[in-house]
This record gives sequence, C-alpha cells and structure tokens, in this order.
Amino acid sequence: MTRPLPGEWRIAGLVVVWTALLIPQVFAQQLGVEEIIRRSVAVNAADFKATTGFNWIETDRTGRGSKTFRVRMVEGTPYYRLIKMNGSPLLPAQEAQQTKKEQQIIAQRRAESREQRQKRIDTFEKERRRDNAMMQQLTQAFNFSLVGLRKIEGYSVYVLTATPRADYKPPTMETQVLTGMHGELWIEANTFHWVKVTAQVIHPVSIEGFLAEVEPGTQFELENQPVGDGSRWLASHFAMKSNARVLHFFTRESSEDETYTDYQPVNGGSAVKSAQVSRP
Repeated sequence: MTRPLPGEWRIAGLVVVWTALLIPQVFAQQLGVEEIIRRSVAVNAADFKATTGFNWIETDRTGRGSKTFRVRMVEGTPYYRLIKMNGSPLLPAQEAQQTKKEQQIIAQRRAESREQRQKRIDTFEKERRRDNAMMQQLTQAFNFSLVGLRKIEGYSVYVLTATPRADYKPPTMETQVLTGMHGELWIEANTFHWVKVTAQVIHPVSIEGFLAEVEPGTQFELENQPVGDGSRWLASHFAMKSNARVLHFFTRESSEDETYTDYQPVNGGSAVKSAQVSRP
C-alpha cells in the first residue's frame, strides 16, 4: 500500500482565551458521536480535495537514513526533487544532476500527447483514491465512543475511541486489516478537521486471496496541520509499522516515517501548470 499523500491526511499552535474554551465543551454536550463523525467526514473530504493545490517539502526516513524532497506539481502530477540526504544538502555535482533530471521530466511531460497526459493523471488519481480509501473506511469499519475533550497544540479536540464493527464488510484487500484494529480519532472541536488518527492491530487478520496474516505490532499514525490560510488541514506526519506472516512461516516487518512541511499554494508560482501526486 502506498502512503497517504499530504492533504489525505497530515498541527500548529493557537492561543485561546478562556471563553473560547467553554464553547466546545457546551457544544460537545449537544452533538452526538454520529454527528461529530458526519461533519468530520465532510471536512476531511474537502481537505483531501485541496491536497493538489499545494507544493511541499517531504522527508522520508528509513532504517538506512533519510531523503528530503521538494515536491511541486508539474503538468498535472507532482515531481519529487531530491534536495537533502540524511539531513545534509546535496553536493554541487549531485545538485546539478537533480536540476538536469527535473528539466528532462518537465520537457518530457510538456511533450506528451493529450492521451498520454490524461493517462498519467488518471494513474495518479487512481493511486490517490486508493490511499485515501483506507482513511475513509475508518468511519465505516468502527464504532466510535466519545472520550471527551482534550487540548493539543492549543486546539480543543474531540477524542473518540474506535472498535471494530462486527457487521463491517471490507471492500478491498487493503481494508481487511481494519477488522482487527482498535484506534483513536482526534477531531478539532470547532472546525471538525482531523487532527490525529492512530490505529493498531490487536489480533491477527488473514488477508483473503493471499497466504498472509497481519499480526499485532502493525500500527499507523497520521497527524495533520492547518496550511495556507488555515481553512485546510494537510498531513504533517505519517508513520506506519507493519508486521505480517507470509505463507504462515515467514515474518516480514517494514516501517515508514514521513514528515511534510513548508506547504505553499500552487498559485504562488513554484508549480508548472499544476493540478495534481506520484513519483516520476
């Protein structure tokens, strides 16, 4: 499964006066869990749609080190330009190589026929929808209970715990794992943006059609932050650890850790006929 893109999912500080703290507490008493979830789903969908209107800086970490990319939209899909290795800027020769590569990609995309360009964008959109489907299915796969209100980075948030629904039917192979997970969802109390999502596998889940089983130890965490004028929240951090047993004998472990910073609107001039995100 590819990682969620910024805007499918991804918290800044805000000073709140005492009177503002009272409003969400009263509001929470008036809103039921289903209404909180309903409103948050609508807001999250708008955040997802807004993702392709931004460029950003992304750092991917593995056990072997880290790579940092400047991501900008080029002719309808994103282009990832390497700018750092293990936190250090590239050497002049490496920087020149990246400049040449980027120029070649831009020229290649501009030379595409209409059909080629549409095929590239359609492929990206298909992957993007698949990535977002897991998050969207959270609201279908779980029963939610309101724990209460908490403060995180200056925001008042609803905290909800999630337990699997007995009648949930996973629509895809990727979402089958949700049947064995417990989670927690943090929703901003005034705007209903998703602030944080966590989930972990609590019992083994067999993946239909594959001789594989996802085991406890598998977990993910997504954190979002306000970007631009603050009306949209996109990913600031995504981390995932997976633990699976293949052919019932071999254990396979993997992990992802990504941070997203410096979101800039595409219209700021740093994009090339931007619109939409997949590696070149």
